[in-house]
Amino acid sequence: MTGLADFFDAGGPGMYPILLWQMIAVGIILERGIFLYRSSINADVFVGTLQKCLLAGDLGRAIKVCSAANVPLANIVKAGLMKANRSDDQVQSAMDEAALREIPKLEKRTAYLGLMANMAMLSGLLGTVHGLILAFSGVAGADAASKSTILAAGISEAMACTAFGLFASILALLGFGILNGRTQNMLDDIHSASVTVVNLVVDNRTQMKLSAA
Repeated sequence: MTGLADFFDAGGPGMYPILLWQMIAVGIILERGIFLYRSSINADVFVGTLQKCLLAGDLGRAIKVCSAANVPLANIVKAGLMKANRSDDQVQSAMDEAALREIPKLEKRTAYLGLMANMAMLSGLLGTVHGLILAFSGVAGADAASKSTILAAGISEAMACTAFGLFASILALLGFGILNGRTQNMLDDIHSASVTVVNLVVDNRTQMKLSAA
């Protein structure tokens, strides 16, 4: 802990904006990670369960399965099932409308991690320049005995800001890559499941108990 405190002190005032961007990035990563984990569902198992229900004509049970899951994929599919007694276009429109509500929830705030990465890197660069300015301006007006001390302190501040800025930037970009990849997988599941369910509804509408819709 002492080593980290010394490292932070060596970076001077330029370390504080970097720390701010890093804290915001970590907060976004944790919040988005928890949300995406809670919004996840095994799409293959979910669609397989719905397929059994719809092939058996049990629309009511299929809707209950979606309600029990209560995740974006299930909510979008449920919107289509609730319109199963309407035309094919209305079923698709209901799912599209639900998707417009649910998909932004999955993508929310993740893009800010790219901004936090850039801000951390630029703040690190600003701290680096500040440290070098202090070093060379201090050396210019100092006596020979203290020049090396002033130069070392300035360079130490510059390098500390560079290192901390790069670390914070890498952390934010890594979080962005992982979260964005997970979000894209969930969107692919939503698109695939939506098409499958629409086809099941269209092909098996005549044998469904449409009163459940």
